[in-house]
Amino acid sequence: MPTPPAEHRYPCEQCGASLRFQPGQQVLVCDWCGHRQAIGDGPARAPARQTRGGAEGEDAILADPETGRALQWDAGHKAPELAEIPLEQGLRLDAGSDLAATVRLLSCPNCGAQIEVGDSSHAGACPFCATPVVTDTGTSRKIKPQGVLPFRLAEDQAHRAMQDWLGGLWFAPSGLTAYARRGRRMRGVYSPFWTFDARTRSSYAGQRGDYYYETVYVTQQVNGRSQQVARQVRRTRWRPAQGRVARDFNDVVVLASASLPRKFSDGLAPWDLSHLRPYRPDYLAGLEAEAYTIPLYDGHKTARAEMAGVILNDARRAIGGDEQRVDHISTDYADETFKHILLPVWTAAYRYNGKSYRFVVNGQSGRVVGERPWSVWKITAAAITALVALAAFLYLAEAGGYIDLGGVLERSGDVVRIY
Repeated sequence: MPTPPAEHRYPCEQCGASLRFQPGQQVLVCDWCGHRQAIGDGPARAPARQTRGGAEGEDAILADPETGRALQWDAGHKAPELAEIPLEQGLRLDAGSDLAATVRLLSCPNCGAQIEVGDSSHAGACPFCATPVVTDTGTSRKIKPQGVLPFRLAEDQAHRAMQDWLGGLWFAPSGLTAYARRGRRMRGVYSPFWTFDARTRSSYAGQRGDYYYETVYVTQQVNGRSQQVARQVRRTRWRPAQGRVARDFNDVVVLASASLPRKFSDGLAPWDLSHLRPYRPDYLAGLEAEAYTIPLYDGHKTARAEMAGVILNDARRAIGGDEQRVDHISTDYADETFKHILLPVWTAAYRYNGKSYRFVVNGQSGRVVGERPWSVWKITAAAITALVALAAFLYLAEAGGYIDLGGVLERSGDVVRIY
């Protein structure tokens, strides 16, 4: 009989009250007596190259050439403590594998999130959309997390980041910004992700296009007379191109949950995965962990598609020229590995006019992504104000003699004359 998952509750060594993880530190803290209990080997490090907008480090990020979305952290920044798992081992997971564990889940009927819970939890609210949920009657066998990225931002810091973001929105309802100012509780959730590594070697065939210019003569009316005028016209000379490109992918990050829209997970990137720690349930104390709902097989297909976009861009660069046509690419994948990791997200949900709006904050860098309603009253007021300002400007301009609004308009064919 499988062992039920341990509840993420850790008693204080001094008073027995529940400990919680302290973001930015490698400690569990007791809110009752103030005792601090260490985890691991020191405080969580800040992301390298931190700015108000979050972790930067574009030089260490590989991005999708079509969307600009961050795909991976450079191999030079890889967390050394974590071992990669061969992909085939994960795809052929059997019932007795020690890569998996049986977990009990609390499922949201609205957004599909699944939160891992202990035996004592039977109901609650979804951290992503605030929908009341109840615990599933059954259990599920899931691949265990290999790594966790500890929270860097505390709840009050996440609140300030969200408040700054909301304050910068145009035409947002006043109730929305008041929501942030009231300091309602945000929920810390570890969201599930897959990461994939691969060595790729690709052969391509296509065409290289180089621009050249030809002089052509066109007939043109000059002073009422037809003349031949020289013009430079750009042409493209195409020639066959073929070759091979190589790319080693490290930690291509793929969201493993359907609870957040793709634009949310894309907006939270990049993540500095060099700060990943080997998974320990201590990091989840006082927080929540979402179970993955996108299986490894589907996550791998997504990663392959994103790798293909990068490889296509590599082929275009190799072809060179002013334009490229890539007719065929054949890629061999080797040394494919994966990890299941948990990344820190602060979440909040706000209901406005009967609809739920979600906000998420990257618990490492402070990047904010969210849905926002529009205030019809503010938009209407702005439109009226603009019309009044325009009318006032025209009135003053006419009074000053700059324009004449009292003139007579006469239409002749497609020409309008002002007298």
